[in-house]
Amino acid sequence: MSDQAPIEERLRAALEARGRLISAHDLSPGRPPTGRTWGTLRIRRVLSIAAAAAAVAAAAVALLLSSAAPDHSRPAPPARHPTPSVTPTSPAPHPVPSTAPHAVPSTDPQAVPSAVASGP
Repeated sequence: MSDQAPIEERLRAALEARGRLISAHDLSPGRPPTGRTWGTLRIRRVLSIAAAAAAVAAAAVALLLSSAAPDHSRPAPPARHPTPSVTPTSPAPHPVPSTAPHAVPSTDPQAVPSAVASGP
């Protein structure tokens, strides 16, 4: 045990000398950490809360839409051919083209066209 006493004395002396080198300026508080870590943690927290709120809102909308949907358990009625309410009549006759020659219009404003003058 006699070997430990000189080592312990030397360590105490070294620590005491080192302690005398520290001043009040060295003991001032350090600067707070800066950089991405503070903002990143807050942003992640806000984004996770926003994602959870969006998921809850989407689930609520899906629940409301599914409860408001009509009941699809009733089968749809079979398709039918449409029946017209009015039966079509015989087709209209085609107009017969006129065999009368076309008259040349006159420049006289009081002249009566030949078709009107001859009458029906």
